[in-house]
Amino acid sequence: MHNFSTNDIFAIRSFDEFEKLSIKIFNYQAKYNKVYKEYLFHLGINTSSINTLADIPFLPIEFFKTHKVIVDSKKTEKVFYSSGTTGQKSNHFIHDLTLYEKSFYAAFENQYGDLKDTCILALLPNYLENESSSLVYMVDHLIQKSNHRESGFYLNNLKDLAGKLQDLQKLKTKCILIGVSYALIDLAEKFPMQLSNTIIMETGGMKGKRKELTKLELHKFLSSKFGLKSIHSEYGMTELLSQAYSKEKGRFFSPSWMKILIRDTYDPFTYLEKGKSGGINIIDLANVYSCSFIESKDLGKINPDGSFEILGRFDHSDIRGCNLLIAE
Repeated sequence: MHNFSTNDIFAIRSFDEFEKLSIKIFNYQAKYNKVYKEYLFHLGINTSSINTLADIPFLPIEFFKTHKVIVDSKKTEKVFYSSGTTGQKSNHFIHDLTLYEKSFYAAFENQYGDLKDTCILALLPNYLENESSSLVYMVDHLIQKSNHRESGFYLNNLKDLAGKLQDLQKLKTKCILIGVSYALIDLAEKFPMQLSNTIIMETGGMKGKRKELTKLELHKFLSSKFGLKSIHSEYGMTELLSQAYSKEKGRFFSPSWMKILIRDTYDPFTYLEKGKSGGINIIDLANVYSCSFIESKDLGKINPDGSFEILGRFDHSDIRGCNLLIAE
């Protein structure tokens, strides 16, 4: 049915390998993904003319709200739903959860090393209320893999979490706290502390609970309250099976099987050079059984070093959880 192995996705080592596999996956999805196939038909696309990344049409992310985006004949192992606070929720029909697991383990450990002996704490109250959250699924598996007895989720028990962080600090334990923005602000306001052994990673999303802050304002506030030089960020979404991470200054680096293109906001089929801001298109090859080519509603730019930044969102797009930023 296809002329590639899913193992090829995580073995990419060069742009040439990425582009070749992207074209193979494009042809596979253009033929067997009914939603994508119909979209290409309405655009009048001749699939045989697609030879480079820039040739590939991207499916608007809204289709995940209104259609079942999955390759024909593939059974659904799980459906992830967005945590959307407004409007219709996105649905991502997952054929193979092991692909998702392979993707998030590799992407996380590429940035943060072996999870062994790392305490993973999670402050994701609104996500925990969504049993079909892809973020909760990922963090739960990271917690399990860390195999640290203190790793775990916290809902609204900020006092317990603060005590745990202080205990781990005294023991000089390597710790990563993954949290939604508004909950991290609550923690910082009520329990400011010095956390030199802790990485704080925000996943975005005020969820209407707080006044929106720019990324810079949020990071400055959290850094000052926790005695840290930088705040880390995760960029992901329900519609993706891969994530990018930022260790400082909101500059995200994606794994080798995920790539960002910046489209012209006035001409979605024209791509912009590094340093220019526009709409973010995402290639996620781990989405091999849904759609790997997604036109998002985020605005951003690619930096000279290959990292990318999120600069905002298109007007009237739903507030999304996994890394929201409202530019001023």
